[in-house]
Amino acid sequence: MDSPPNSPPEQPAELLPEPRREPILTLPTALTAYIVLLAVIHLRVLLPPEYENWTIDAFGFIPKRYDSSLLNLQIPGGAGAKVWTFVTYSLLHANLTHIGFNVLWLLPFGSALARRFGAVRFFAFMAVTAAAGALAHLVTHEHAVVPMIGASASVSGAMAAAIRFAFARGSFLSFSRTDADTAAKVPALPLSRALRDGRVIAFLAVWFGVNIVFGVGAIGVGTEGASVAWQAHIGGFVAGLLLFALFDPVPRVRSDAADASSQDISNRI
Repeated sequence: MDSPPNSPPEQPAELLPEPRREPILTLPTALTAYIVLLAVIHLRVLLPPEYENWTIDAFGFIPKRYDSSLLNLQIPGGAGAKVWTFVTYSLLHANLTHIGFNVLWLLPFGSALARRFGAVRFFAFMAVTAAAGALAHLVTHEHAVVPMIGASASVSGAMAAAIRFAFARGSFLSFSRTDADTAAKVPALPLSRALRDGRVIAFLAVWFGVNIVFGVGAIGVGTEGASVAWQAHIGGFVAGLLLFALFDPVPRVRSDAADASSQDISNRI
């Protein structure tokens, strides 16, 4: 059958562009590196028990370490541990269930945040929210001797930061989302506007409710004999919510523009 007049000539098959292939690993490099770091550090469980316990004591967060009335208390790590354990505790986990649970929550929220912040800002943000979680734990457990470990405070901070832009039109929790990189870089809602968004309020209510139930009810996550440090989770979450703007490289929008951009429902016939 002849082609209709004025129709473009058919291109040879070898000249047609190949269909775009999605990469198998879609996690941003910064988040992948963070997860690999957690996994490598967790290999400490292969050490003899005495060395593993020393690692927990030297790099876990122990509130009793800051008790000035106990001058003769010997805790591994010395004076330096009073500084580095504000962050290093977040890189240690009790078991595979503990680390897996944190990584599971990081996949959606940490991925969006790492794409938005880039590697340097992302790692700095995780460190700052870890420190905020440790501070909250110190204030509420002043004389505790049991080390606190786990990335939950940083994960909570990442979740809080992500909801500052997650519901904006085109972002990753929006009904009109685009590709991952574009969705992670939509302008964020001002905090005052975000706290008036029903979806954000619902997220906050569920998040705080779950943490309080898990904490007060002593519901562990596969860690025998360990309780959930829910105060540290809240410390990291609040820090992530409030300090997000200090790390965010995406220009802000005016409040009225933010109101319009936050709507997912468009006029359609």
